This record gives sequence, structure tokens and C-alpha cells, in this order.
Amino acid sequence: MSGLIGKKIGMTSIFDESGKNIPCTVIEVGPCVVTQVRTEEVDGYSAVQLGFDDKADKNASKAAIGHFKKAGTPVKRKVVEFQDFDEELSLGDVVTVEHFAEGEFVDVVGTSKGKGFQGVVKRHNFGGVGQATHGQHNRLRAPGSIGAASYPARVFKGMRMAGQMGGDTVKVQNLKVLKVVSEKNLLVVKGCVPGHKNAYVTVVK
Repeated sequence: MSGLIGKKIGMTSIFDESGKNIPCTVIEVGPCVVTQVRTEEVDGYSAVQLGFDDKADKNASKAAIGHFKKAGTPVKRKVVEFQDFDEELSLGDVVTVEHFAEGEFVDVVGTSKGKGFQGVVKRHNFGGVGQATHGQHNRLRAPGSIGAASYPARVFKGMRMAGQMGGDTVKVQNLKVLKVVSEKNLLVVKGCVPGHKNAYVTVVK
């Protein structure tokens, strides 16, 4: 699994050769700096740690400043480890968006938009009472029975109920790379990816 860290810029659409309008997402990917190389001998596993998006030293701890200083790079806002990277990298190396090629398929991992505490109609697509008349005047979006009686005298785990919605780690798989704009570090992928604008995402191939 090799990939890069990026930032979701937003959505747009482009036309293909046949004139079909394709929805797509623009992601600013890299350049990412190798901030640490994990090895079997020292760490017990092999991986490459990449950093993305500079931040000021005054906003970082001394430990973080020292960590990134070893790689000869400013402090980074986002750090991700990748195991089984498909090329040999050394400390301080820079990986750019050219790591990806047009036409290949990638997975994008991000944190979905937080929706707060939501009811069952929005969270689980319950129909509510409005689909058929039951005579209630104020129960249109209620969950209804949750199924427990004197046996088992409890509510089963996993019952679909109201609660916190969004803010989850989401992976969208097999998105086609439509364009690679190397001079601006942009990757254009088909479809949508999780997160708000300027949210950090991980693009994996």
C-alpha cells in the first residue's frame, strides 16, 4: 500500500471524449516529505512516514520540531505512515503527485462531515409515520417500538436509533484518476470523497 496525503479542494465536473459530464473531486496531493523510515530491526515493522502541509514552529512542540529537523523539513500538520511502499525512500525524500498516473484507480480515506445528534429519519432513512396514516398528530419522525419486552428485558446492541452522525473515518474505493496536474500538485478523481473542503485525505493505490 503506497500513497500520499492530500487536501480536498472541492468538487467540479469535466467532459470526457464522448461529451459526457463527469462529476469529480479536486485534491491537492503532496508534495509529501519522508519524515521517518520504520525498519524491522528498530521498530518491529517496516513503513514510511510522510508529512504534509507546513505549519509554524511556534505552533509545534519542541519534540515535533526536533523530529522534523532530522528530515531537514519544516514542521508538518499531517503525518501518515504507509506500509509496503512501492519504491525505496530515504529520510528527507520528497514524493509528488506524479506518484499517480492518469487512468489508474485509487482509494481515498478521510473523515466524513459531522452532522451532530440526528434522529432516525435522517440517520437511518426511516420512513416516519407520514407514509401511511396512523392517526398521530405529533409522532411523524419517531423511531417507534425498539422491540424489547419482559424477555429479553433489554435493548439489543446495534439497534438503529437516534445518535451521533458523521465524523467517521470513511474509505471510498476504486476512484478513477482523471487528471494529474503536476505543476499545481492537483489530482482530479472521478466521484466524491469524504470530508469538508480543505479536509485532509489519504490517497492510496
